[in-house]
Amino acid sequence: MPTTLPETSELLQSLGTATGLGLLVGLQREWVQNRVAGIRTFALLTLFGALTGLLGNAYGSWVIAAGFITFACIVVLGSWLRQAKRPPVTGLATEMAMLVMFTVGIITMLGERLLAVMIAGGVMALLQSKKALHAMVRHFGEEELRAIVRLVLLGLVILPALPNREMGYLGVLNPFAIWLIVVLIVGISLAAYLAEKFLGGSQGAAVASILGGLVSSTATAASSARRSKISSAGSMSLAAMALIASAVAFVRLLAEVMIVASDHIRELLPPLVAMMFWVGLIAAVAHRLAENADSEPVDEHPPSELKNAVVLGLLYALVLVIVAYTRQHSSSAGLYVAAFLSGLPDMSAITLSTSRLVNTGHLETSVAWRMILVGGMANLCFKMFFVIALGSRAYIKPALLGLVLSVAGGAAILAFWH
Repeated sequence: MPTTLPETSELLQSLGTATGLGLLVGLQREWVQNRVAGIRTFALLTLFGALTGLLGNAYGSWVIAAGFITFACIVVLGSWLRQAKRPPVTGLATEMAMLVMFTVGIITMLGERLLAVMIAGGVMALLQSKKALHAMVRHFGEEELRAIVRLVLLGLVILPALPNREMGYLGVLNPFAIWLIVVLIVGISLAAYLAEKFLGGSQGAAVASILGGLVSSTATAASSARRSKISSAGSMSLAAMALIASAVAFVRLLAEVMIVASDHIRELLPPLVAMMFWVGLIAAVAHRLAENADSEPVDEHPPSELKNAVVLGLLYALVLVIVAYTRQHSSSAGLYVAAFLSGLPDMSAITLSTSRLVNTGHLETSVAWRMILVGGMANLCFKMFFVIALGSRAYIKPALLGLVLSVAGGAAILAFWH
């Protein structure tokens, strides 16, 4: 008797993960001469394997065995075609797509019509994107591929193996969270390099900084500061990256407040929105100056940030210990000092905890938004440390000026907002 299939959302996550992993391995296989399978074929075969596993869980292991035998026959066919050197039919994308669609037909009879439609649409898009995918692969060199493999090892192999719990001195050291900072710095540096390579100039830098601000503005600032010493030009553009990421971080901060303390947004949001617009204005001016600059950041080689990222990860851990120690032994320091210390490594912690206290009635809104703003200003000060410690001389002046002006605007809001 068949068993019940998992929920559609869970199925989509599993199938999407399988397809993404296939694309990742297929990217590397595109570089092999006389290859049997490329980027599209690997995506399709992993999708077929996931669908076979899905049906195997429902109907028994014989389905998986049949799928494996079918796939083995396809591989033998591809090897024979390669040895026979029969161009131009050397890939197996069509054959794998036929297998996937055969499995999709079975899924429709199990009542998963929406899932079947989405898979079929994805297969169609994957087959149609042959030229675009191959053109993208041609832009990658061996060094870029090596950098992607390094990121995969850091994020998909080492990171999941680390314990995700608090431990160590004062119970604030989380190996998973600390290594995640390392992964973010390496990933953001690589993303910025690829965005500038494909989009070019300040446009690519802006896209990379927006994405970095959504993930970690602190890691983005550290990455741009480090790149300013490696790249011989484009310091203004790199400084704009750090400022844009900081502005985007305040957008994320507002979203967190609206989600956690939705009943108090009228009291909490106005001063925080003012701060967001102020930092955004500074970032926009910096981006405009970067566009008018004579030079843009040009990296001939992908950034190698692993050693520096590990050092910054250890520094992040040290800050966590200092914050925990100070909060434990300075009970008279007050809420704002605690907010400042908590906001140094990241703004989300103080924002979420303070919003939660407001929502439960344990903290007044007039105190809460000031604590959140102080935490945001502390994070801007923390970025100044990276700017000064890691940046080049040409980078330090515009980046530091933008951050100082941002903090000054926050101080004015604290002083004059009623």
